[in-house]
Amino acid sequence: MIRRRVMVAFLAVLTLLICAPAFSQEDWKQIPIPKLPEFHPQPPRRFVLPNGMVVLLQEDHELPLIDGTMRIRGGSRVEPPAKVGLVDIYGQVWRTGGTEARTGDQLDDFLEGRAAKIETSSGTDSTFVSFASMKPDFDDVFKIFVELIQKPAFRQEKLPLAKNQIDTGIARRNDDSDEIARRVSTQLAYGKDNPYARVPEYSTVDAVTRDDLVRWHDTYVHPNNMILGIVGDFDAKKMEATVRQAFGSWPKGPQPSSPKITFAPAKPGVYFVAKEDVNQSEIRFVEPGIERNNPDYFAASVLNEAFGGGFSSRLFKDLRTEKGLAYSVGGGIGSSYDHPGILRLAIGTKSQTTASAIKGMDEEVAKLLSDPPGTDELQHAKDAILNAMVFSFDSKEKILREQMTYEYYGYPLDFLDRFRAGVEKTSTDDVARVARKYIHQGQFATLVVGNPGEIGNQLSALGPVTPVDITIPPRGGAKQASAPAGSNPEGKALAAKVVQALGGEAKLQPIKAVRQEVTATRKTGQGEVPLQIDELTVFPDQQWLKMQTPMGEMNMVVSPKASFIAMGGQVHDMPSSQRQESVQDEKREIIYVAQHVNDPKFQFAVTGKEKIGNIDAAILYVNADGSPVKWYVDPQSGRILRIVAERSGEEGPIMQTVDLSDWRDVDGVKLPFKRAITMNGEPSGTAEVQQVQFNPQVDPKMFEKPAK
Repeated sequence: MIRRRVMVAFLAVLTLLICAPAFSQEDWKQIPIPKLPEFHPQPPRRFVLPNGMVVLLQEDHELPLIDGTMRIRGGSRVEPPAKVGLVDIYGQVWRTGGTEARTGDQLDDFLEGRAAKIETSSGTDSTFVSFASMKPDFDDVFKIFVELIQKPAFRQEKLPLAKNQIDTGIARRNDDSDEIARRVSTQLAYGKDNPYARVPEYSTVDAVTRDDLVRWHDTYVHPNNMILGIVGDFDAKKMEATVRQAFGSWPKGPQPSSPKITFAPAKPGVYFVAKEDVNQSEIRFVEPGIERNNPDYFAASVLNEAFGGGFSSRLFKDLRTEKGLAYSVGGGIGSSYDHPGILRLAIGTKSQTTASAIKGMDEEVAKLLSDPPGTDELQHAKDAILNAMVFSFDSKEKILREQMTYEYYGYPLDFLDRFRAGVEKTSTDDVARVARKYIHQGQFATLVVGNPGEIGNQLSALGPVTPVDITIPPRGGAKQASAPAGSNPEGKALAAKVVQALGGEAKLQPIKAVRQEVTATRKTGQGEVPLQIDELTVFPDQQWLKMQTPMGEMNMVVSPKASFIAMGGQVHDMPSSQRQESVQDEKREIIYVAQHVNDPKFQFAVTGKEKIGNIDAAILYVNADGSPVKWYVDPQSGRILRIVAERSGEEGPIMQTVDLSDWRDVDGVKLPFKRAITMNGEPSGTAEVQQVQFNPQVDPKMFEKPAK
C-alpha cells in the first residue's frame, strides 16, 4: 500500500512538471519572501529576596521537567596563587562530599532512582550548583539542592580523587598542540601570572586542604552573592513561594571584595613552543581585546564574522581555499563581560609552510585595514549573526541562561535586543573604524607551536624568536632542587664499581642495541594481566616493542622520525609526554648509563644509605643527561639492587621502584632477569626476561609508521 501511494504521488508530480509552463533561471526571484517575525524572546519573571538573592523564573510547559542553576560569585580568578586549582577541587568535592545528612554516594543512589541529577562546578569568576528533575520529583530534588548549598560536608576521603583528576589534566596538558596554543597564547595576551591565564601545578594542587574548601564556602556562599534561575513546567507564582520558603530566612553574609587584576601583555614578536611529535604548526596572533559593554562591541562582532568567522569569511576563502596555507583558520576581536577579551587570530598549517602562513595572515590584516569589508560582505556577516540567534536562543532554558549572565555582570536585561539592533545598524564605516582602532598590525605576539626539526630556520627570517618553556614542574619541586649539582668522588667511584659488576667497560661499550623477550604481569583492578613482550632498544633514541595482551597485539615505536602506537588496525601518534618519558627511560637503561660513566653530561653522586634486606645499600643519584634516577647499590659487590625514578601516570607523577634479582651472565655481561615493580609503594607488576640478544640485526622498517 505504501509503495502504491508513493508511486501515485511521484506520477502526480511528474505530470505537473511536464504540463507546467517553462521557467527561466530568473523566475525564482519573483517568488515573494515574507518578512520574518521579530525576535522577541519572553523574559523570565524576576524578583529579589530580602536577603539579596536574585531569582529568575522561566515557565516552559512543553515537557514535565524542571531545571535550575544557582550561580555564586567567586571563582578561580580570586584563589591564592599558591593554591591554583582550589576552586576546581572545591567544585568537585562539594558534590562528591555530599551533605551533613547524606554522603555523596547516597545522593547518587537517591537521584538515580528518580532520573534526576544535582551537580556542582566551577569557573573563573563563579561556582555553580544545578539540578534537573521530573516535575513529580521536584519537591524531593529541590530539598536536596537546598541542603547541598547550605549544609555541605566536604568529606576528606573525596579530596584525593578530586586532586587526582586535576593531576591527570596536568600530566596530559602538553599532549595536544591546539591546547598548548590556546593556553600559551592566553598567557602571552594577559601575562603568565594573570588569574585568567595561570594553570594549576602539582605543587599548588597538593597545597589545597579540606579547611581551604570550608573556608571558601564560608566566604562566598551567601544569598546576597547568588543568582538562582529555574526553568520548566511550573506556575511562576507557586514557584516563587517555594523559593521564598527555602531561602528567604537565610541571613545575608559579608560581601567579598572585587578582585584587582593587572594585565601584562607580552611584547610584540615571535614566540615558539617546540613540539617534536607533530608535523603541523599551530599559529596564534594575539593582543588585548575589548569588553562587551564597549559601544564598539556590536560592530566588532560584525567585523569578526566578515573577517574570520566562518566558511565565507576572508581568512577562510583567502588563506585556506585560494592559497592552501591552512587546514583551519579564523579569529577576531575577542570580548568578555567584565574584563578585556583577547584579539586572537588562529591558523593551522603544515610545518613546511609555517612562515608562509604567518606572512599570509599579515597580508590579510594589512588588506583588512586598507580595504575593509564592503556592503555585500557586511550584509552577509550581519545575516549570519542574526540568523544564528534563532538557534542560540531557541529554548526557554537558553534564554534564561542568557538573562542570568546579564544579571550576573550587571548588563541591561534587554541586552539581547540591543545586540540585535546594534548589529543591524552597523555600517561599513563602523567596521572600518573598529578594525583600525583595535587591530594593530606589527603589534601582535605571534605564537608558533610546532616541530623544530621540520620548521627549520623559517622563523628566524621573521626576526628574533623567543622560546617558551612548557615543561611541567615535577611534584616535590623543592626536593628536586636539592638534588646534587654534579658528581662527587664517592659517586664516580661507585659508578665505576657498577661497571665492573656488569662485566667491565670492554664488554659494555660495543653494545649498540639490545633485544629481549619478556614475560610480564601487570596488576589491575580486575587482577593480574599476563603480557608477552618482544622489545628492541637501539641506543640512544629508538625503541620498538611488540606486546601480546588479552585484548590483542599492540606495537609501540619511539624514534626521532615517528613515535606511534598501533593496535587493532589503528595507528595513533604517541602523546608527547609519553614519547618524552620513553626517551628518558632509554637514557636510564643500566647498560646505556654504564657506557657513559665518563661522559660529562652524566652525573654520579652518592647521597646516602638505605637498608635493603640485610645490605646497607648506597644511594647513587644518577643524572643521565637530564633524566634523573636513583640506583641503590651494594657497595661491596657493585651490584644494583633497586632502581627508583619518577614517572608520569594517568593521575599525575608516580614514584616507580624496581627491585632487581636473578642476575645471569649473557655473553660476559651480567644482567638482572627478574624485576618486581611497585608504584607509589603499591605492587604493580613483575617482569622476567626469557632471552637477551646483543646487537641483533635491525630492520629500519620496524621504526617506520604504517599507513593508517
